[in-house]
Amino acid sequence: METTVGAAERKHTEAHVLAHLEGTREDALVELERRARNHTPEHPWSPKRRRLFREGGGFLLVIDGAWHSFSTRFTVAELLDDSAAPPPPAVEPEPAAPEPEVAPPPPSPSPPVERYADGVPVRPSWLGRTDVQ
Repeated sequence: METTVGAAERKHTEAHVLAHLEGTREDALVELERRARNHTPEHPWSPKRRRLFREGGGFLLVIDGAWHSFSTRFTVAELLDDSAAPPPPAVEPEPAAPEPEVAPPPPSPSPPVERYADGVPVRPSWLGRTDVQ
């Protein structure tokens, strides 16, 4: 928004960003028209006539006062760069897929164990082991 501020020799134009919108250009123009229709500028203090014009990229509001006319231009613009923009939000990394569980290899077949008729081994499994005392 560019608007006339001040009076007499101190009259000048100031620019302000009204809002940042996500969406299509048509969506932005609809919102901008709503804001332009509802805008009440500081000057003139005693408005006599109010006119709102539509132009290619926005709107022009002209308000005639008792002595002077004041204008406000509303324009849709695409933000290309902002030196004071906040940093983008941190993106959480996707959790890593869990490693598939690898089944342990099947035990190697052990030689058949000699058993008595009742099923008890003839030679105990611990016999001859060096790790058992």
